[in-house]
Amino acid sequence: MTNQQNGLTYADAGVDIDAGNALVEQIKPAAKRTARPGVMAGLGGFGALFDLKAAGFADPVLVAATDGVGTKLRIAIDTGVVDTIGIDLVAMCVNDLVCQGAEPLFFLDYFATGRLETDHAVRIIQGIATGCEQSGCALIGGETAEMPGMYQAGDFDLAGFAVGAMERGSALPADVAEGDVLLGLASDGVHSNGYSLVRKLVEVSGLNWADDCPFATGTLGAALLAPTRLYVKSALSAINLGGVNALAHITGGGLTENIPRVLPDGMGVQIDLDSWDLPPVFQWLAATGGMQSSELLKTFNCGIGMVLAVSADRADALSRQLTAEGEKVSVLGCVTAGSSVVYKGSLL
Repeated sequence: MTNQQNGLTYADAGVDIDAGNALVEQIKPAAKRTARPGVMAGLGGFGALFDLKAAGFADPVLVAATDGVGTKLRIAIDTGVVDTIGIDLVAMCVNDLVCQGAEPLFFLDYFATGRLETDHAVRIIQGIATGCEQSGCALIGGETAEMPGMYQAGDFDLAGFAVGAMERGSALPADVAEGDVLLGLASDGVHSNGYSLVRKLVEVSGLNWADDCPFATGTLGAALLAPTRLYVKSALSAINLGGVNALAHITGGGLTENIPRVLPDGMGVQIDLDSWDLPPVFQWLAATGGMQSSELLKTFNCGIGMVLAVSADRADALSRQLTAEGEKVSVLGCVTAGSSVVYKGSLL
């Protein structure tokens, strides 16, 4: 009688299909919470269906955006605080969509890791669902990739993809003119850009993620993981009120590089650096690295996460509307003739 050996399985190679199936079942309630008009079919199929007519559009143009959260992930991995990194992922995509004048409709995520830890993954995807809820966007699909040998133990990566829509003829930017007022909406911290420099500055400081934060309560790691602010609902409300000609999401490149992206050729802006207070996190980063204002302004959001260029005669009404929506609004300056970003006043 011969001994028969069991053949190799996918699990022997490091991929646990059962864990993946268990994850899908656990996140279905979170995805269901994000349902909105237009969703026809979501998790579980080979694709997700969305009905634009049911979402209320007559002659829609689709707008798509994709992004990640960069090396902020390293802090989340090292601290084990992964509950809000999904909000960052959603925000980086949907805040871009609304700059085109689009309403975010649905979101898909890509989560990759070396070994799937279901409880850990659920916390991450719960954060994605929270971001979708807060921006009126349905989480209707995604991909969980377990790839042994590609990631070190405990590491993971995230990417997001969002689709929005607007009625034909309503795309932004449009009608930006000299004299338009710049309204700045406050950020909730560093958001999700510049973290390679942030991590370098923390290294220079000699502090660890678990140390007391020098600029806020709690630990340094927790403070630097404050999620990216979602501007979707307040921005759409301002657009609907009328008078918004452009929006700029202040991401990598800061104010210096992102505002010109929404300006017509031959136009620039003048910004008064005294019109808002530099938040403590940026003061600490600047002091730790001996950074100049110019470097801060082209690397970080410096406390302003979204900028709207609005018609001068609508600026007061829009400022009141945005404030009512929960935003902290600063009048930063105006659109000018020329093609440069001119700063006056002092940031530091």
